[in-house]
Parts: sequence; structure tokens; C-alpha cells
Amino acid sequence: MEVISTRIPDVKLIKPKVFGDERGFFMETWNARAFAEAGIDATFVQDNHSRSVRHTLRGLHYQIRQPQGKLVRVTRGEVFDVAVDLRQGSPTFGQWVGEVLSEKNQLQMWVPPGFAHGFYVMSNSADFQYKCTNFYAPEHERCIRWDDETLGIEWPLQGAGRPIVSAKDKAGDAFTQAECYPKQRSDAS
Repeated sequence: MEVISTRIPDVKLIKPKVFGDERGFFMETWNARAFAEAGIDATFVQDNHSRSVRHTLRGLHYQIRQPQGKLVRVTRGEVFDVAVDLRQGSPTFGQWVGEVLSEKNQLQMWVPPGFAHGFYVMSNSADFQYKCTNFYAPEHERCIRWDDETLGIEWPLQGAGRPIVSAKDKAGDAFTQAECYPKQRSDAS
């Protein structure tokens, strides 16, 4: 497995070793020991799988309490995956990183707790799978608008129209109004 840095150091791309031949391929998508050695020491409690059609945009979602770290991958199709740092006091607070994940490149992305997450489907449809470090807690779920001008995310929107967005996501908060994670106290405090 290769761990690839993004412009936000805590968000990582993971390129698994893929062993293929005329029968198909095999790859290990999670190994607690190998990931811990790479700096991702996570315990997962929930796996999710969504299927979305072309032009669907989901996000930007996060849980203000019971924050979730997510190990995400695409098993069919192609998406543009985005993480936004919501950790007040972080040197990358308010910044975003986006990467293309697909069944062809077989990349995974580690989105640690403290980030909002979303993705845009670039293929006819996409199967998106992710492991979570905390359980879904709808009472703590928050959403920031995908098209927030302050964040300025450069979504690779295709076609003439706007993306397909749920009513909940359309009603998301502006980044400047969003509830963010409090600044972490240092041990010296």
C-alpha cells in the first residue's frame, strides 16, 4: 500500500497493491496494522454503500458530535471526492481538498474526524463505499452548501445544468454560519 499526501496533510490518498491477471484482480482495502503503521490508526464501526446517478452531488456532510472519520472508495464508476477542514485552530481550517476516485484508479481517501465530506458523480452511476469510525447520529448531522462561495470548491461539474442535490443539501448552511469543531486545547493549557 502506498500513502499519498494531499495538500491537507491529515487527508490521505491510499493506493492499495492490486494483484491482477486474466481472472481479474485482488486487493486488500483495509488492514488495521498496515494502516496504523501509515499513521491511520482507526477503529471502524459502520460500513456504508451508496449508489448515485451521473451529476449527483452529495454533501457537504459532517457530525458536530460523534464526528466520523471515513475511509472512502468507489467500486463502480467515478466521483470527485471532497474533504473540508472544519477544525478551528487548524492551519488548514476552511480549506478543501478534492480527488478523483474511481473503479479504475482504485484509490481510497482517508477523511479524518473534523472534516465535512461530499462527492460529485462523474460517471453514468457510481457505487461509493465507506467505513466510518463512529455511528451515524442524525441529531448531530450538519450540512454546508456544496456551492458555498467562501469555500470556493472547484467541482468538475459536467453538462449544462446544476447538479442533482437533495432538498437537505440545498438547505445547507453557509460556511461562515456553520457550526465547526472547537479548537483543541493543548496539554499545556
